[in-house]
Amino acid sequence: MNVKETQVPGVLIIEPRVWRDVRGFFLETWQQTRYQECGLPTHFVQDNVSCSTHGTLRGLHFQHPSDQGKLVSVLQGEIFDVALDIRVESPTFGQWTSVVLSNENNRQIYVPEGFAHGFCVLSEQAVVMYKCTDFYNPQAEGGVLWNDPDLAIDWPIREPLLSDKDRTYTRLQHIPPAHLPHYSVGSR
Repeated sequence: MNVKETQVPGVLIIEPRVWRDVRGFFLETWQQTRYQECGLPTHFVQDNVSCSTHGTLRGLHFQHPSDQGKLVSVLQGEIFDVALDIRVESPTFGQWTSVVLSNENNRQIYVPEGFAHGFCVLSEQAVVMYKCTDFYNPQAEGGVLWNDPDLAIDWPIREPLLSDKDRTYTRLQHIPPAHLPHYSVGSR
């Protein structure tokens, strides 16, 4: 397994080892000891799967409180995945990183607690699976406008399919600090 730090500390790209032969392939998407050795949390409480069509953009979502870390992988198709640091007083507040995840490259991204997360679908369809470190809490749900001009996220799709909720989120600078997670020294 290969683990790469991104330019936003704490966000990790994981490349699991894949065994391929004439029958297909095998890989481990989670193995507690190995992932713990790489610095990932070992306590996940919920797994989610979403299926989306080409051009769909989901995000940028977060929960606070009840912040969630997410280990994201693609079971079918290809996505452009984004992690955005929204931790008040973080040295990388407002910075984002991205990676293309697909069933071909088998990469995963770990998005730590205190980050907003989103993705857009590049293939005809994508099935995305993610493990969460906390339960979904609708009262803690929040979001950042996907095309916030201050963030300048270089989405590869200019006119995405959006939910009503994702369309109406506000810019990061307009979210009161009390509604965002706070950075603590030593946190990922």
